[in-house]
Amino acid sequence: MTACAVNPHFCARLSMGRLIGALLLPLLLLGGCASLPDEGRTRNDPWETYNRQVFEFNEVVDKVAVKPAAQAYQAVVPSLVRKGVHNFFSNISDGWTSANLLLQLKPRPALEMGMRTLVNTFFGIGGTMDVADEMGLERSTVEDFGQTLGYWGLRSGPYLVLPFIGPSTLRDTAGLALDFKDSGASAVWHEVRDRNAATLLQLLDARVQLLNASRVLDEIALDKYLLLRDAYLARRRSLIYDGDPPEDEAGPAAFKSLIKPDSQPDAKPISPPSTQQPGSPPPTQPGSKPGSPPPTQPGSPPAAKPASQ
Repeated sequence: MTACAVNPHFCARLSMGRLIGALLLPLLLLGGCASLPDEGRTRNDPWETYNRQVFEFNEVVDKVAVKPAAQAYQAVVPSLVRKGVHNFFSNISDGWTSANLLLQLKPRPALEMGMRTLVNTFFGIGGTMDVADEMGLERSTVEDFGQTLGYWGLRSGPYLVLPFIGPSTLRDTAGLALDFKDSGASAVWHEVRDRNAATLLQLLDARVQLLNASRVLDEIALDKYLLLRDAYLARRRSLIYDGDPPEDEAGPAAFKSLIKPDSQPDAKPISPPSTQQPGSPPPTQPGSKPGSPPPTQPGSPPAAKPASQ
């Protein structure tokens, strides 16, 4: 199991849906779904040696401490209680998603996610019940501040594996501070003791959601580091472009889809400047004799004949 779900802050930033998707996406990539070209993988991971060392460290932490604790939590806590815990933290993530959608100038989905959060908070017993889903207010997307930065054109930068946190990039790491503060236990609990206890509970819930997916991943992955790296980068790019990323990795920023090209009026052809000197006779048409009157345009009155002497 990768450490992408080990750290509670990382769980808060990605939310349960993104964590599960980050592990399930490798299965789709094996089936032929979009991924990054070989050149892009190398360019996006210039610190692979360091990243692999941190990845192995995170794997050990998960194997020794986090995964056994999650298995014990699953065995002891009733499923109904675990479901309520999962809904509660997902509801906090929905509120942060709504805020990021507003920052991305997407008012309609922002309003929908905001309504979902309010409905579950007031009618779902503080978010422990997902009554909004039954009302048709489904969770359509999950957003964080790293996605918002990417939406407005900030490139991801090199791939980076953080100790205790897992897969990230320089851009996503820059957005961690706000994600930690506004999308996890810190958004509800401010006392250190309460926040730490809630963060531990959130970690256990996130790791329980990934028990089955991590087992499948361990069975199929020849190189788990490469598989998870490519899955993470491809999924993050897909999320920034709302599931429709351009084929060119250096394509336009996602926000440019909001800009519609202005309709320009039909331009009139510009005539070349006249080379006729002032006072000189008008140029003769091909085939006409010097001194003959200029040809008349269709529809114009005939030229007057010169008076006889």
